[in-house]
Amino acid sequence: MRFVFKTRYEQDLQLFRDRTEAGWYGLLMVLLLAAPFVVPEYWRAQLVFIYIWGIVGFGLMLLSGFTGQLSMGHAAFLAIGAYTETLLQAAGWPFLLSAPASILLAAAAGMLIGLPALRLTGIYLAIATLAFGFIVEEVLARWESLTAGNSGLMVPPLNLAGSPLTNSNGFYYVCLASIVLVALAVRNLLRAPTGRAFIAIRDSEISAQSMGVNLARYKTLSFALSAGITGLAGALYAHQIRFISPEQFTLFLSIEFLMMIVIGGMGSLHGAVFGAVFMIVLPELIAITKDYLPQAVAEQTGLKSTVFGVLMILFVLFEPLGLYGRWVKIRTWFSLFPMYKAGMFRRQKSYQKSERVH
Repeated sequence: MRFVFKTRYEQDLQLFRDRTEAGWYGLLMVLLLAAPFVVPEYWRAQLVFIYIWGIVGFGLMLLSGFTGQLSMGHAAFLAIGAYTETLLQAAGWPFLLSAPASILLAAAAGMLIGLPALRLTGIYLAIATLAFGFIVEEVLARWESLTAGNSGLMVPPLNLAGSPLTNSNGFYYVCLASIVLVALAVRNLLRAPTGRAFIAIRDSEISAQSMGVNLARYKTLSFALSAGITGLAGALYAHQIRFISPEQFTLFLSIEFLMMIVIGGMGSLHGAVFGAVFMIVLPELIAITKDYLPQAVAEQTGLKSTVFGVLMILFVLFEPLGLYGRWVKIRTWFSLFPMYKAGMFRRQKSYQKSERVH
């Protein structure tokens, strides 16, 4: 097992724990950069969806995983970002201007829902965000002069900086750069005093307030940042699917986002990425295994929802740390073998602690 002895304060400011970890991330980045040239077009599109869902996961993880505020209306912020990007691109705005506008408008919406929700916690906060999601969906359906209602809008090709980006590889790299920048920004935010305040609120609002943390300020800020990040994902999502309508941003999408961070691993940025991979890859695996299932089972329309529900229950019961938590246990088991502890893979009683910031 490898130990890192820190002798300077600058070592705590480093992005990676050691050179080995930096090397693994560097190798991953090289593989992702080379993917468009070696991966078939279909799977390249799935990678783009993973990047977009990973950005959503970072935003929701910041709110729910690190600040402890439950949201069941994040599909509304995705919709705000998608519609803002579509309308501004149609008006001739380049992506370098339309994407920040999508982020700001979604963040403003997050601040609006965050202010009334300051006195709400738990299920009451979930209901408030759920109502906000229904309101946004209804506004998009009824405001036909702007959104075309249920008829939907065609999304123009991405105008990056004055000219349309027709190359699919170019859009792939835009999404890859976006998720890397968001990951770095959120990672550094969590190491800053603002991120520590978020974690303090999650663990105990009373303790955080007694230490001088302004609950109203940081809760509202968390909602705004989370919504803004999701708005960026919405802008990329619109260009990926090339057609948007209110039916694409329903309650079920918000529930999928919550499932994504719970299955990936609450309280972990790695968990957001693991959850995004899970949500995109699992439907493909289900489609592949349908050929080997009995016809009566394979033809059931609710097969995907059933599998997701069963897996959600299993993770909550047996692995609240999610996929990333299971990966950490497996990695530690190999590091300690044969001196590992017998109870290493037992279910934890708690899954949110301040000392676990990954």
